[in-house]
Amino acid sequence: MYVPKHFEGDETTGRQIMQDHGWALLMTADAAAAPVATHLALVWQDDGSPHGSLIGHMARANQHWQLFARGAESLALFWGPHAYVSPTWYTPGVKVPTWNYVTVHAYGRPQVVEDTEGALDVLARLAAVYEGSGAEAWGLDRLPPGNAEAQTRGIVAFHMPLSRIETKLKLSQNRDMEDRHRVIARLEASDSQDSQATARWMKRVLP
Repeated sequence: MYVPKHFEGDETTGRQIMQDHGWALLMTADAAAAPVATHLALVWQDDGSPHGSLIGHMARANQHWQLFARGAESLALFWGPHAYVSPTWYTPGVKVPTWNYVTVHAYGRPQVVEDTEGALDVLARLAAVYEGSGAEAWGLDRLPPGNAEAQTRGIVAFHMPLSRIETKLKLSQNRDMEDRHRVIARLEASDSQDSQATARWMKRVLP
């Protein structure tokens, strides 16, 4: 990913973005170097390795997972808040439109989880992250006996140790402070949740 120095985010921030925005795009090149992509939920976990790992699953009928056996590197793309920025929001001058955004590229080689217990563990972890805790939280134990195991026959769970994480925070850091504050004010005044969230990120990176 092209990341100019002033838009570069650290890995800790990238991990937080992956945890907060787990709906991702996983891409793997096939034997002809053509990209194969799947939209899916991924969970970053601290497994003691330098960059951690991602876990997830996809439909067994989706042939994407068969590419994992090639050992080719895959890319998981995460995106956080993003918003259009109009040049009319800046101080007067010759200026052009742009887009502010937060994104992470995580690289690794996915490995299929072959055993049923391992697949159930992945499903349980995913459910725990998105359901949360409490009496109303759904878990695998709500399924009839043997049903969870049967469900794993229709999916392929995987584990993706990460080799590197790239974090990009393009949030008007290349503008002067007056322009940055003017953009924040316009985004905060928007009805769009993405715009408001982008404004909060812009505040986070202010000097």
